[in-house]
Amino acid sequence: MALVTLTTDFGLQDGYVGTMKGVMAGIAPELSFVDITHDIRPQDLRGAAYVLWTSLPYFPDDAVHLVVVDPGVGTSRHAIASQTSWGVLVGPDNGVFSYVWDVVPAELTVALENPNYQRPVVSSTFHGRDIFSPAAAHIAAGVPLREFGPEVSHPVRMSSPGMSLEDRSIRGEVLYIDRFGNVMTSIGRLVWEGTLLHLDPVFAKGESRTLNARRVRVFAGGRDLGRIVRTYGEVSTGDALVMVGSEGLLEIAINQGHAARGLALGLGDVVEIVVA
Repeated sequence: MALVTLTTDFGLQDGYVGTMKGVMAGIAPELSFVDITHDIRPQDLRGAAYVLWTSLPYFPDDAVHLVVVDPGVGTSRHAIASQTSWGVLVGPDNGVFSYVWDVVPAELTVALENPNYQRPVVSSTFHGRDIFSPAAAHIAAGVPLREFGPEVSHPVRMSSPGMSLEDRSIRGEVLYIDRFGNVMTSIGRLVWEGTLLHLDPVFAKGESRTLNARRVRVFAGGRDLGRIVRTYGEVSTGDALVMVGSEGLLEIAINQGHAARGLALGLGDVVEIVVA
């Protein structure tokens, strides 16, 4: 059974998500759907890119991933479908697939221009219903990508998140804030090896390195947040901590609290590991 995932900034209050599923079910009734999230912050392309980058590796490689976070809906930006080893990506050509392409480069990207695979009337404000959903359903049903339109050789790419490596410091930025207020940074990937941390840079050029966890401190928002720990339980309730998150990225949290609010951290803020 073909699988289509959905990632949007639509929320669930309105009927937008259900309408898209209805369009797809009308084209290919055998489809199954997985909602990755519909709570991306409105127009937050970097947030959507992060969610895709962390979620898509866990799906079958023949899945179709429908993404509608589209500040430029109705403009001249392309609608695209892109074949990768993680499945086919369907959505606006606005950079939202950049982090995925950094890991699994596009094998073929096409513009969704063939009217045979669109709704008869295309709204200027709801391409999720009229262009992306029909395309996703037809692709999942087996229509080859080249049937949808011409190849797009240079799709839009966002710049990579900031990360730099110096002799005695590693600088990154706040990349994503989850619903618990936990702050994910662009510093990673990190793996514990006893009391050592092995860093294999994912958003920066540079060789991997090993850090003595007892000799580093983390700074963010003008605060010294201390050393990197393994678990929430190593600090008291209400205290801040720095740890390695589930994706191997440096993560800032408050035990049973909201780190982004409590530490006044926002997207793009500088985070630094300093080696003593």
